[in-house]
Amino acid sequence: MTMRPLQGIRVLDFSTLLPGPMATLVLAEAGAEVLKIERPGRGDEMRSYEPKFSQGESDSVNFAMLNRGKRSIACDMKDPAVVARLLALAKEADIVIEQFRPGVMDRLGLGYEAMKAANPKIIYCAITGWGQDGPSRDVAAHDLNYVAETGLLGLAAGNDGAPVVPPALIADIAGGTYPALVNILLALRQRDQTGQGCMLDIAMADNLFTFMYWAIGNARAAQQWPTAGGDLVTGGSPRYQVYRTLDGKYIAAAPLEDKFWGNFLQVIGAPATLEQDAGSPAATRAEVQQRIGSRSAAHWAQAFAGVDVCCNVVPSLKEALAHPHFAARGL
Repeated sequence: MTMRPLQGIRVLDFSTLLPGPMATLVLAEAGAEVLKIERPGRGDEMRSYEPKFSQGESDSVNFAMLNRGKRSIACDMKDPAVVARLLALAKEADIVIEQFRPGVMDRLGLGYEAMKAANPKIIYCAITGWGQDGPSRDVAAHDLNYVAETGLLGLAAGNDGAPVVPPALIADIAGGTYPALVNILLALRQRDQTGQGCMLDIAMADNLFTFMYWAIGNARAAQQWPTAGGDLVTGGSPRYQVYRTLDGKYIAAAPLEDKFWGNFLQVIGAPATLEQDAGSPAATRAEVQQRIGSRSAAHWAQAFAGVDVCCNVVPSLKEALAHPHFAARGL
């Protein structure tokens, strides 16, 4: 990015751990001036997370990655004099991001109404798990709990039928960070037109339902709710599947369209009768698995190379970071 589109925008960041700090990191990278407010003593909990840069270092790698490019101050927000100073800072700020449970900032005298009184143009973004209201608003939870409670985890099952722990913090990032960013930028645009700020209620759990739009839509239309392993993107289709190779590695196969599916069957040497797989998906999966399982991952990587099949070997993270495409992209 050569432009700095948020140059001159000031952010007061009261958030900790992942969702808010990642959001303010993106704002800082876009040119915003971010002032991180931390509690005296231990500061942001992420500071203590492993791994550290080296033995004896106080800050963690995670903290440094999420908070680079920001200034930080320690504040006792229970001190009325500090609260007054923070409200004075709010008069000059454009955005406030906080991540406390609902009502905490209000009790401290730093909630939206107090900030709005100090600065009617303030954009106040509160990121929580459940939102500012509702019966679950005060329930303690982490990423896995939000993914579970919204039904998303129940659609991701392993071979034993048990839900699989996601390898990414889906709720924090996709349910918190990016919805916060989108809404903050929209609020800035709206403020350009109206001159007024607003309150943004970002509930991580709410936003996870976006990822199941297809499931909810299908259920409403067909009156049949999806199940783990029983639908197109949950493992029910041979055209959207992970297959084990002879050497214990895996192929991610997504030849959904008929053209890709036909090419795929041809490469693996499967009979043309499998092209019509809708009536017998389980039998087709078994047949494909038998063929994929007869050769190594390297064999299939070479066989699929240059052919439109939407298939690739599943790499480790280390292997993925060494991929020449990502190197060429500057990642």
